[in-house]
Amino acid sequence: MLPGNGAAAEAAAILEEPYEAINIRNFEKVPQIQGISEELRQDIRVVAQVLPFKSNRYVMDHLIDWDRVPEDPMFRLTFPQRDMLDPEHYEQMAALLASGADNAEIRATANEIRLTLNPHPAGQMEHNVPMLNGKPLQGMQHKYRETVLFFPTQGQTCHAYCTFCFRWPQFVGMEGLKFAMREGELLRDYVEEHPEISDILFTGGDPLIMKTRILRGYIEPLLEPGRAPNISTIRVGSKALAYWPHRLITDDDAEELLELFRKVVDSGRQLAMMSHFNHPVEVEAPPALEAIRVLRETGAQIRTQTPLLKHINDDPDALARMWRLQAQTGCIPYYLFVARDTGAKRYFELPLWRCWEIFREAYSKVSGVARTVRGPSMSATPGKVQVLGVTEAAGERVMVLRMLQGRNPDWVGRPFFARYSETASWLDELEPAFGESEFFYDRELNELLVGGGSPWSKDELALPLVGG
Repeated sequence: MLPGNGAAAEAAAILEEPYEAINIRNFEKVPQIQGISEELRQDIRVVAQVLPFKSNRYVMDHLIDWDRVPEDPMFRLTFPQRDMLDPEHYEQMAALLASGADNAEIRATANEIRLTLNPHPAGQMEHNVPMLNGKPLQGMQHKYRETVLFFPTQGQTCHAYCTFCFRWPQFVGMEGLKFAMREGELLRDYVEEHPEISDILFTGGDPLIMKTRILRGYIEPLLEPGRAPNISTIRVGSKALAYWPHRLITDDDAEELLELFRKVVDSGRQLAMMSHFNHPVEVEAPPALEAIRVLRETGAQIRTQTPLLKHINDDPDALARMWRLQAQTGCIPYYLFVARDTGAKRYFELPLWRCWEIFREAYSKVSGVARTVRGPSMSATPGKVQVLGVTEAAGERVMVLRMLQGRNPDWVGRPFFARYSETASWLDELEPAFGESEFFYDRELNELLVGGGSPWSKDELALPLVGG
């Protein structure tokens, strides 16, 4: 049920509260932290040397249930946990801190550990970076034909960090692992050179961490008359609705931001806010509901997505509750992802068969308007691969998979089969069914990767456009 006047009054009071970041330097000064054990505080100190840690007072005061800590999902979503590191890495870092090691030694050890955590899964750094006039555009990715990702330099942080985040290398200060670009004109030049592109996704980090005047500098060049006519949808990937709804309501340039979004819609393009909600508590918060309302009034679509995360939302009832409320508020449930093979994956991962079971049960609990959600989906090297189910075929227990997106568009929609596995939690842990030596896409994928990645990321298209 949607909130009434009481919730509106509560939202108004919360929205007057100023932003305050909580991180490794100040978290022990926060009153709620005084109530947790020294063991938990030590775990935060140790793990935060390796994985990024940033929360804020809105999350701490209004989303975390401190009576349930350490089991509370929102606490686990925003505060580092001991088991997010391998035991040997945890002990190595704990020993350094106990010995009084200097910052340089701690940083060097942390960087060594980070490099073991698959910082850029699915070939992001090696195979997705596009070229323009023979030069790589390091702040962009072009993996799928119709969509290009843009990482504005000033948007490479967030109002708070999720402990599962697959973009964690953006936040740890290792510049060689970071995507970022300042030049909005290069983005426009690139999409004009590639008429197959219809969608631009501004991502990060979180683009809404930027002041509106900076975000405007990236978006408005795309709206100039006669420019980038192939662009029909501008997407913004953001967690602000969950972690800092004030951004759309009471921040000092909130109205400018809404006006920018109206300008996109008035240009005849779609504005799609790709909103990250991982738990129903985030959606149910009165400030989030108010932010959803004002954002939708601009004409923007809100599409929601989350990975399926052990300890956080691996509960069909919680997922169904979240999707149901999203649909009630006019949001479009979009994706349920499999936790990606990077960072603290070992803490969050579930076997693929279990991901499918949870998705299927949650999906069965909502009406058709919330069944727009697709999943469980792996954003893997060949593309987005959906687990459709587990069944028997030709006397073999198999997993049924489907390519939702692919480096080659000809792969999209094709079902294929893998041998059933009790333990596999990612595509590369599966084997082809029925005695096949490879999946249908493997040979062509290898050829694409040898050539640098997706054909769309090159100066010259290697594959024809549909109908061309």
